[in-house]
Amino acid sequence: MILTDTHAHLYLNAFDDDRDTMIAGAFRTGVTRILIPNIDQDSLVPMHHLCNQYPGHLFPMAGLHPTSVRDDFETVLSTIGAGLPGNYVGIGECGIDLYWDRTFLAHQKMAFRTQLEWSFKHGLPVAIHIRSSFDEVFEVLKSTGHATFKGVFHCFSGNKTQAAQAIEMGFLLGIGGVVTFKNSGLPKIIKDIDPSKIVLETDAPFLAPMPYRGKRNESAYLRIVAEKVAALWGMPIHEAASITTANAVSLFKKINHHE
Repeated sequence: MILTDTHAHLYLNAFDDDRDTMIAGAFRTGVTRILIPNIDQDSLVPMHHLCNQYPGHLFPMAGLHPTSVRDDFETVLSTIGAGLPGNYVGIGECGIDLYWDRTFLAHQKMAFRTQLEWSFKHGLPVAIHIRSSFDEVFEVLKSTGHATFKGVFHCFSGNKTQAAQAIEMGFLLGIGGVVTFKNSGLPKIIKDIDPSKIVLETDAPFLAPMPYRGKRNESAYLRIVAEKVAALWGMPIHEAASITTANAVSLFKKINHHE
């Protein structure tokens, strides 16, 4: 069984004590490809260093996380974008986050739009962060003048209408540990969505699935997410793994597809 974790920040300090052991554990569970999104200019070096250690298994993405957007965002974007297209498999993590603070909303919109244009210029799919910002994200997407996009609504947590709107625009939905939470409304939404529109992710070290909620998330826990999604779709886990991995490989075309 082959699983693909389309979103994990494995270069963060949370893994400093056991990073290689954790990655080996993921491989043993069938998670043989892991996409590594960037956060800011400081994470570029550790991200590339880690991906270079695991060629054909870990794949870097270029982006500026919305919560890292400040007054100097244009300079930071220039630094991050200088390496494109390089060996990047996607653009991200980018988007809009208004959960904590709206101070830099205008800056976040501009930074997001710049990264969307990177996506089109280089033919790379985009991983979009949406937190308390669906309306603003859709507004920026429509403002680009592009009718359809290639990418993922990372850590999707919206309603059926928002899911349909994202899919209609060409996006897949990234589903992670939240789908296993007892208070999550995601299961009712996911069970009715065409499996071809879903990719799986962990967002490690964040958002660990049950029964690890509140603890450090790992790519190995993607299997738990796959089991939950498979049950919602009424199919064996190996079938859900095959479908969602095929979706990931089809979207992120620069991933080496090896069985």
